[in-house]
Amino acid sequence: MVKGIISNVKKKRNNKCEKKSELLACCYPKVVEKMGSKKPFLVALLVHALSSGMILLSKAAFNMGMSTSVFVFYRQVAGTIFLVPFAMIFEGKNAKPLSLLTFCKIFMLALLGITLTLNLYGVALIYTSASLGAATINCIPVITFAFAVLLRQTAHLHDGLPCRMEKVTVKTVPGIAKVAGIMVCMAGVVTLAFYKGPVLQPLCHLHFQPHSGQDHHADGQGSSGKKWILGCFLLLVSCICWALWLVLQAQILKSYPSKITFTSIQCLSSAVQSFIVAIALERDPHQWKLGWNFRLLAVVYCGIFVTGIAYYLQAWVIATKGPVFHAVMTPSNLVMTILGSVFLLGETINLGSVLGAILLVISLYSVLWGKSKEQSMDNNLGCLPVQAQTDRSTQVKETPVLSSNPRPSLSM
Repeated sequence: MVKGIISNVKKKRNNKCEKKSELLACCYPKVVEKMGSKKPFLVALLVHALSSGMILLSKAAFNMGMSTSVFVFYRQVAGTIFLVPFAMIFEGKNAKPLSLLTFCKIFMLALLGITLTLNLYGVALIYTSASLGAATINCIPVITFAFAVLLRQTAHLHDGLPCRMEKVTVKTVPGIAKVAGIMVCMAGVVTLAFYKGPVLQPLCHLHFQPHSGQDHHADGQGSSGKKWILGCFLLLVSCICWALWLVLQAQILKSYPSKITFTSIQCLSSAVQSFIVAIALERDPHQWKLGWNFRLLAVVYCGIFVTGIAYYLQAWVIATKGPVFHAVMTPSNLVMTILGSVFLLGETINLGSVLGAILLVISLYSVLWGKSKEQSMDNNLGCLPVQAQTDRSTQVKETPVLSSNPRPSLSM
């Protein structure tokens, strides 16, 4: 009697397990498919969240008097130490052989996009204000999109046929949405930079703010007129270098697809370059000392989570969806930084920052919607071969940048 009851219970459990297995077998592919389509978006969002934490910690470290060049050197060293073992374990045997030409390209890419960009941006933050620095970062989608169109790079498809890395067809709704998104992005940047409005006080915040004798650097009002102009110029140059780095990175990743090794070489190269820059600019031995303090926390976080993890994830997003897809999500970095500065650092926020952030979010979804529609159209029709584009270019007049029928791509 007892054995019969136990056997019946086991049968019911087995039936339930079979039903659950059938349900999972039916639904799991759909879930995986949906998650797979959202993976680049989620990864790019994670990259910008890590970058937002970098801005907050870096700002606090600079307020404590830490040298920007020494900070960049230490974070690149931490990133290199973190990444090299992973590159040896996961890609040591399968990595593509590194030629001298490819190494030189990666070395120069690190000089442009990491060493030069981070040092210029750090100095510019001292000469100007944090709000202006956060606002100018959002120029990167505009500059990246312009570079991606003007440079006319090739994106090799699975069938070997090249097409334009980025194209704008102004006669279609997706093309209009992309152009409108870029224009709204510019409007948001202008609003952030030139309109302040009334101050909005948060209901509560933790007010965690390290202080030092150099807090006046964080305020743009303490800078002279010449330093303010120089800081604005350095911010613009750093954004141009960063945008060009995003575009050129996509080109090099096609010839050297080992992303962890690629990122490790960039980190190692930039560490050597940053050491030379720091030795030349910083002679105070106290600036090179790291104790168990907030400086060490900022260096470890930026080195491991940003230089190590975020750069690899960024390389994956660029190789998967292109540089503009990653750069156009930069407004999310601004929104998270504003929230963190208000609730963690206790900084005030004004109406202009809120309005500018809203415009930047609108521009983000406008460009992403246009890119998704164009991608679905490309999947249905496919990219045109170079010869077909050449034949069509003889029949349709083109504009130099925003052309409805792009000319054949030119490799860098």
